[in-house]
Amino acid sequence: MKVHVNWLGKDFNMEATSEENGKIRMSSSDTNIGGLEGGMSPLQLLLAGIGGCSAIDVISILEKQKQPLKSLEVDVDGDKVKTDTGCSAYKTIHMHFKVSGELDPAKVQRALDLSITKYCSVSKALEKGSEISYDFEIIN
Repeated sequence: MKVHVNWLGKDFNMEATSEENGKIRMSSSDTNIGGLEGGMSPLQLLLAGIGGCSAIDVISILEKQKQPLKSLEVDVDGDKVKTDTGCSAYKTIHMHFKVSGELDPAKVQRALDLSITKYCSVSKALEKGSEISYDFEIIN
């Protein structure tokens, strides 16, 4: 797996391109120092990554469980702290899943447990340095 990151020639604005030609803009989150308005910071991309990775797992697991999922949203909240070197890291990451459909709550809980603790590569990569928690609500 490879990603190419290209500086766009101005301030801290960059574009990442995947091998499949998927693109995402990133920048500093501080527009006062030249951050790209609407661009995501690398730390925000980590939150997007864990939310997206887990959502893919949950959709797949619920389909295998024959659960009629109609929609899924994930709100991801990270609590940043400064490390001893002065950079930022996430002390805690909390994901709140909003799912809809005629779903069995026990099966939704099982899908989330499997995703976060076993299948989601991003949560596995972040769990050593961050406390990861999650909850869900079913909206009918």
